[in-house]
Amino acid sequence: MKVSVFLLLLIPVLVSSCGEYEKLLKSTDYELKRDKAKEYFQAKQYVKSSELLGQVLPRFRATEEAEELNWMYAQSYFGMKQYDLAAAYFKSLIEQYPYGKHAEDGTFLGALCDYYLSPRAELDQENTRNAIEGFTVFINRFPSSPRVEEAKTRMTELRERMVEKSYLNARLYYDMKEYKAAITALSNSLKEFSDSKYREEMMYLKLNSLYLYAENSYSVKQKERYQATLDEYYSFLEEFPQSKFSKEVKKIYQDTARFLKIENTADSLINKK
Repeated sequence: MKVSVFLLLLIPVLVSSCGEYEKLLKSTDYELKRDKAKEYFQAKQYVKSSELLGQVLPRFRATEEAEELNWMYAQSYFGMKQYDLAAAYFKSLIEQYPYGKHAEDGTFLGALCDYYLSPRAELDQENTRNAIEGFTVFINRFPSSPRVEEAKTRMTELRERMVEKSYLNARLYYDMKEYKAAITALSNSLKEFSDSKYREEMMYLKLNSLYLYAENSYSVKQKERYQATLDEYYSFLEEFPQSKFSKEVKKIYQDTARFLKIENTADSLINKK
């Protein structure tokens, strides 16, 4: 019974509050709207603060308050976890006030928004690249910031995601037996991410792609493609003499040597598994 009475008493208050806010939205008193937007922001009522700030910002664009109002506007969307809009507003803030009092925090939070928007490795990584770029700018501009270590940690995580994305893309061509495309994708990935944790596997996949591409080529093209396979074999062997793919690599060498009619020295070059 007491709960029911409380609810009955609360409903008129809520209705009145909503009615007042609706009147405020329609008001032409922009100073009142600004003041109420600040109140809502401090109370973490970000939806209301963002709606009012969106209305008053054009009126205060050339004033001393403009930077602070823009900062609250971006922060409101960040508080609502609308990171795509927050990122845009933080970046706009930095463009307008590159040396303002919120430049450091705004630069970091803009990158952090892109970090939160970064998807799993299988999906498009535009936000991941944007976040890496944003954190890089932050570290370069504010090397003494206490947030530098956090930025570096997040960048490491993002780079690992980019490495995995690159690996998955190249692996997809290989699995689809599109060996020419796989060779290109694997070469690009190995060049861009030379210290990738997938390096050994990717170098093997490139070697095997070259071998299978040669094997399935027209006869007039086979010699030069088997020669490319042989060159890649030596590169692989130099880097990974004790590879977990030694057995497969040995067979590739033997078949390639047989076609090119060169001495088969695989037994002396690569350890047996």
